[in-house]
Amino acid sequence: MDVKKAVVLTSATAAGVLGATGAASADTVTIKSGDTLAEIAQTYGTTTDNLAAINKITNPDLIFAGETLETEGTAVAAQQAPVQQVAPVQQQATVSAPVKEETTAVAPAQQAKPVAQATAAPAASGSTYEQFIANGGTPALWDAIVRPESGGNPNAVSSNGYRGLGQTKEAWGTGSVAQQTKGMLNYASSRYGSVENAVAFRQANGWW
Repeated sequence: MDVKKAVVLTSATAAGVLGATGAASADTVTIKSGDTLAEIAQTYGTTTDNLAAINKITNPDLIFAGETLETEGTAVAAQQAPVQQVAPVQQQATVSAPVKEETTAVAPAQQAKPVAQATAAPAASGSTYEQFIANGGTPALWDAIVRPESGGNPNAVSSNGYRGLGQTKEAWGTGSVAQQTKGMLNYASSRYGSVENAVAFRQANGWW
């Protein structure tokens, strides 16, 4: 065997092997101490985000010396499952029945029925009471004063000289029923302040 030829062959083979292990692939780079992902991206004309995506680096600020990075290629985003369109939820229209206003029907105020005036039995002359009332006399005045005093007789004269419906010695104790009625009304108002007061006095005292 030619020793010199063998040595040359061995050296060539060794050089070939050494060259194969020392040369880096054109699209990969081995991280050296002090390297940053940003610097590597700038050197190879790409972006930090692209390098991180290609090499599945979750934290671009954390890389380790001795690791090999892919420098070419574009990260393929994971194909997202098609978003299923959800049919819009139909808003259920709630139709509220219109609120009925509660109306309390107020019964129309009933007109008070006129109080029936007490009608005392007229005196023997049926027209005397009617004339008395027609000229302003009241049923109370008739019942409380006229009837006890004169019995409803405009011509009554007592043993003491008192005359007429209201039994008085004054001028209004004589004349027509109308004149005597007006005289009694004036007397009741002037002496007692009102017909009602006169009636009350007569009922309490038996005279007026």
